[in-house]
Amino acid sequence: MEVNCAGCAGCCLDWRPLSAEPLDHERRGGRVPLDDAYNLVPLSRDEVSGFVDAGYGDALTPRLFEPGERDDRVRLGGHDVAAIDGRPVFFVGLRKPPKPVAPFETDRRWLPACVFLDPETLQCRIHGDDRYPGECADYPGHNLALDQETECERVERVHGGTRLRDRSDPPTGNLALGPQAVGTKVFVHPAPERLDGVVDRLVRGALRAADRAEFVGSAVASSPGSTDVDESRLAAVRERVEDASSWVGRAIEAWEATAGAVGTDATGADTGVDDRLGAPSTPGWEANGDKG
Repeated sequence: MEVNCAGCAGCCLDWRPLSAEPLDHERRGGRVPLDDAYNLVPLSRDEVSGFVDAGYGDALTPRLFEPGERDDRVRLGGHDVAAIDGRPVFFVGLRKPPKPVAPFETDRRWLPACVFLDPETLQCRIHGDDRYPGECADYPGHNLALDQETECERVERVHGGTRLRDRSDPPTGNLALGPQAVGTKVFVHPAPERLDGVVDRLVRGALRAADRAEFVGSAVASSPGSTDVDESRLAAVRERVEDASSWVGRAIEAWEATAGAVGTDATGADTGVDDRLGAPSTPGWEANGDKG
């Protein structure tokens, strides 16, 4: 598999405002998310734990789902939520604050983008790092293996160019489907009564640090292959996440305070916020041979 990622980042940001056709393919499977994030990458339990240990607990956010026709469900704050045995199901991904980006040779716009995406180079700041998510490393391998359209192909169709150069031998080492995903990429929250008001804030895009910490703690405290959650470990991780104050969290606050409306012009916007707050640099596309 070979991809051309230079100037793209289609899989790292929400480029729906730059498309004349509706884009909903990367919202992950048949169940409808309760949030409106696009391309939210599911992290494994070990990856979530690694981000917490690295002090990046404030970079993480949960995703919950509307129940499918045959799903168990629980009613939380006026919303039906997919559940297992009455406990809400969720995964954890990386937050997407608005950033001034110019993908596909377009003018710079305010678009939701991964916390680790450099808005200037459109490269990931942790690519090749121990924290780099397995799903990101494999992408678009899982789509190819499952015979699903890739983000690369959608970008080609809407904005031209060649992004997916070779679709042979897609990597699938981080693909988890079915029951084996429970406790490793798909988690349950053990105490729905603690989520009063949280689901409504998630739907409105107004989660609080304590809300995110509750789910992150539950993910780290989950047992692989099981719906068991260690409440004492959940509490300890929740406290660490609430106390996290990384450059990522501070940058998100800065972006959210200065950004225009999603999709609006960001010409002349300051793109150096992350760098000034201590973000690791990116190597530039020349160092990558213009590949992802």
